[in-house]
Amino acid sequence: MTAIVLGSAAGGGVPQWNCRCRVCAAAREGRVRPRTQTSVAVTADGDAWMLLNASPDLRAQILATPALAPRDGEGLRDSPIAAVALTGAEIDQMAGLLHMREGHGFDLFADAATLAALDANPMFDALPADRVARRALPAPGRVAGPGGLVIESFPVPGKRPLYLEGDDADTASDVIGVIVAAHGRKLAFVPEIAAVTPIVREALAAVDLVLLDGTVFTDDEMITTGTGRKTGRRMGHMPIAGPDGSLAALAGLSGRRVYLHINNTNPILIEDSAERRTVERAGWQVAHDGLEIVP
Repeated sequence: MTAIVLGSAAGGGVPQWNCRCRVCAAAREGRVRPRTQTSVAVTADGDAWMLLNASPDLRAQILATPALAPRDGEGLRDSPIAAVALTGAEIDQMAGLLHMREGHGFDLFADAATLAALDANPMFDALPADRVARRALPAPGRVAGPGGLVIESFPVPGKRPLYLEGDDADTASDVIGVIVAAHGRKLAFVPEIAAVTPIVREALAAVDLVLLDGTVFTDDEMITTGTGRKTGRRMGHMPIAGPDGSLAALAGLSGRRVYLHINNTNPILIEDSAERRTVERAGWQVAHDGLEIVP
C-alpha cells in the first residue's frame, strides 16, 4: 500500500490568498513550503487509486501527481482514480468533487450525514448516480474499495460544517475517521478531530500510519495571531500542544505519525521553529504536498 499526500494544509492553503501572517509571509518569501488543502491518494496495487477527501485544490493536485495521470492504452478519457472517501461535509473536504464531473466514473464513500449533505445540494447533481455511485460507510463495518483496498470508519468528535451551523451555539457533531487496509498494513486518516476518545485512541493504536489533524499548535492560535476570533476547538480541531492537546493525548502511539491539515498560522510549518522541533522530538512528522509514504 502506498499513500501520497496531495495536499497538507487546512482550508485556504499556505500561503492563504488574503493573509500576511508570519507563516504566509515566510511562504511568499520562499522560507516555508507552499501547501494546498488536504487530500491524500492511496493505492494497494499501483493502478487503482482512492482519494481521501476532495479538496478545492484537487485539479492542481492531480496534475502535480504523475501516478494520477490518464493511463496509456485506456482510451481518450481515463483516470486511475477509482474511488473517493469523505470524512465529512465541510467545503474543504468535498468541494473538489466538482473537478471530477467530466464523465469519469468512480465510487464515492461517505457516512450518512455527508451523503445527505451532498444530496441536498443540487450542484453535486453534476456527478450523476449512473457514473458516481454513492456508497454509505457502515459504522462499524468494512467495505471493499478499489484494487484490493479495504475501508472502515470510526466516529470522531468534530463539528457541523460551517454552512450548516445556523444560529445554534452548539456546533459539536461527530465526523468520521477512515482506516484503509491492504497487504496486512493499515493507515488512519483523521483530518478533523476535536478530542481523543477511547474509540479514537483504540483505532489509532491499531494502525501502522496515522495521518492526523494538526490544524493549530495552540487552541487560541487564531486569536493571538489576529487572524480570527475562534479557538481551534470551536472550529472542530484540538490543538497539538498543551496537556489536553493531541501530542499528550496520543503519547505512546507506535507506528508512523504524521500531522496534516495544518493551518497557515501554525508555526510547525516553519522548519527551524521551536514548535517544529517539539513535534519532531515527540516522533511526529509534518506533512508536505507530494510526500509519499509506504506504511
